[in-house]
Amino acid sequence: MAPTPPEHAPIPVAILGATGSVGQRFVELLTNHPWFEIGALCASERSVGRPYREAVHWMQCTPLPRTAGAMLVQPCDPPPAFPLLFSALDASVAGPIEEACARAGAVVVSNAKSHRMDPDVPLVVPEVNPDHLELLERQGFGGGAILTNPNCSTIGLVLALQPLVRSFGVERVHVVTLQALSGAGLPGVPSLGILDNAIPWIEGEEEKMEAETRRILGRLESGRVHPAELTVSAACNRVPILDGHTECVSLSLGRRAEASELIEAWRSFRAEPQELGLPSAPARPTIYLDEPDAPQPRLHRGLERGMAAVIGRLRPCPILDWKFTALSHNTLRGAAGGAVLLAELLVARGGLERR
Repeated sequence: MAPTPPEHAPIPVAILGATGSVGQRFVELLTNHPWFEIGALCASERSVGRPYREAVHWMQCTPLPRTAGAMLVQPCDPPPAFPLLFSALDASVAGPIEEACARAGAVVVSNAKSHRMDPDVPLVVPEVNPDHLELLERQGFGGGAILTNPNCSTIGLVLALQPLVRSFGVERVHVVTLQALSGAGLPGVPSLGILDNAIPWIEGEEEKMEAETRRILGRLESGRVHPAELTVSAACNRVPILDGHTECVSLSLGRRAEASELIEAWRSFRAEPQELGLPSAPARPTIYLDEPDAPQPRLHRGLERGMAAVIGRLRPCPILDWKFTALSHNTLRGAAGGAVLLAELLVARGGLERR
């Protein structure tokens, strides 16, 4: 289904933290976007006033867009006067800046962790919990608002879980992640720390995966999210892969099911973004591959333009019920791409127009 553009498209947007790894992905994805048009690129004081092409160390495989490269970088404070802002700010500074932008009347779609667990801030994966956008009506920012994209490793996990939750129920989850270097942002992990190595600790990552998964899969009732009655145990590792988080998942279901039923649940899964035909929505949000050695980051992270969870190796688990491997692109589906899709969902639901 072809997406219906908003009545007043293109909508002018600004990118906060535009010079970083996720900020660059926003620039890449929003250049020539059918609904949104980049009106401002914002960054720290050391970059303000410089052409973006001089301020940024461009690290994407695609060339730096010429129009964006010529734009002068603006400050994040005072807030840029645009109705919709995409935040790729570092968590150390994101909280107060995003709040100031919301108080100034902007809707902020944030990739930072600062407000993810605030009780009145939606933490949304569009195919999983779009109803949580109703929390926006409880925020006290006047015309502005903050909504958040989850942690990159959480997104891949909940996309893989949601078809199973919907069909069978899920009671316990154990996940071990092999997370790409790009998830650490720029300048990243020192080469002598990661070459010929794997680092079995990423600060705060395990706690975020466990708490965010339960919140996203929880139910919204009386203006409050009640976390899912689900036990989640996460062990997170940094590995020398450029892009793509691999997750080894074991789980117990709410009812017995055959392997063919789980695979069919993944292959048939569609949700509101697909029904609405949103521009960034993958046609197949969850893809199951039959090959015995799939999925692999280098081969499969780009499926559906990097916006799908790619799943394989389903087999019985001798401790829980089933185990499988899932892969998602951490800077596309897990960061900028997921945030752009979230903004599209908000617009399609009329959430930006109401403000």
